[in-house]
Amino acid sequence: MHRERQEPRILLTGWFSFPDGEATAGDVLALNRVEETLRHAGLAYDIAWSPGFRPGGLHLDDCRPGRYDQLVFVCGPLHGPQIEELHRRFAHCLRIAVGTSVIDPDSPAVTGFHRVLARDAPAAGPAWDLAARAPALPARPVAGVVLTHGQHEYGSARRHGLVAREVTDWLHGKDCARLELETRLDVHDWRLCATPAQLQSVLDRLDLVVTDRLHGMVLALRAGTPALAVDPVEGGAKVTAQARACGWPALVPAERLGAAELDRWWDWCLTSGRVAARRVRDEFAEGAGRDGADALPAALQQGRTGR
Repeated sequence: MHRERQEPRILLTGWFSFPDGEATAGDVLALNRVEETLRHAGLAYDIAWSPGFRPGGLHLDDCRPGRYDQLVFVCGPLHGPQIEELHRRFAHCLRIAVGTSVIDPDSPAVTGFHRVLARDAPAAGPAWDLAARAPALPARPVAGVVLTHGQHEYGSARRHGLVAREVTDWLHGKDCARLELETRLDVHDWRLCATPAQLQSVLDRLDLVVTDRLHGMVLALRAGTPALAVDPVEGGAKVTAQARACGWPALVPAERLGAAELDRWWDWCLTSGRVAARRVRDEFAEGAGRDGADALPAALQQGRTGR
């Protein structure tokens, strides 16, 4: 039976291709830049992905070397046995490295390429990294995530572990940038804010906050940032009470926690919730509500006279 001849293709590889490699944002953007260039040139290609990063993608072990007549290695440093193995396995291919760093020009990982279009190399002027000119990307929501695994004072009503698991599993499936935050201040740990002003500066720049903490919600609203709040205590506790005090509707009780409910309030926070959060922020600033400090002077005075 006559089989239709397949035209040779280009195989795009990089550190994102190796089973134990990793895919960085810069690597993938560099790949996007190369893809854009090849598409404009009308050249057919495949991409070899690490099975750990793209389980459903094409993997190096599944690539038939005879399917390709050219191999391109994109981004990253040229060194090590993994790249040397590419040279052996695809020895029949024209092999080009692009946007790479050359540390040792005499390394077999480097000399195995027919041509190296380096971004930096000894005795050569540097070129822009490929990621710099990668195609523009659409903006994604930036979500601060403030969760607690403590609060053991609530005893058997605690659902903190369940809430944290369900919320983080759900967030994993959202197309957003996630930023884990902590309301605890620390003057020694560089990863934590040392002052409320530092944390407030982060909250000011977010699109929304997902939290099961009272102060995660209050501080987000103080910044005018919508908060998707979950009360981790069965029957409702301080998070529910504070949402009621603030007139904030985006609250999910532990008993109703689920993807559909979270999705509903997520969408609301990114639309109508923006205006609602700014309204609460303005009410805070204007002192439209009451808090315990308002009654404190009178209570102190009564305490003195009542002795």
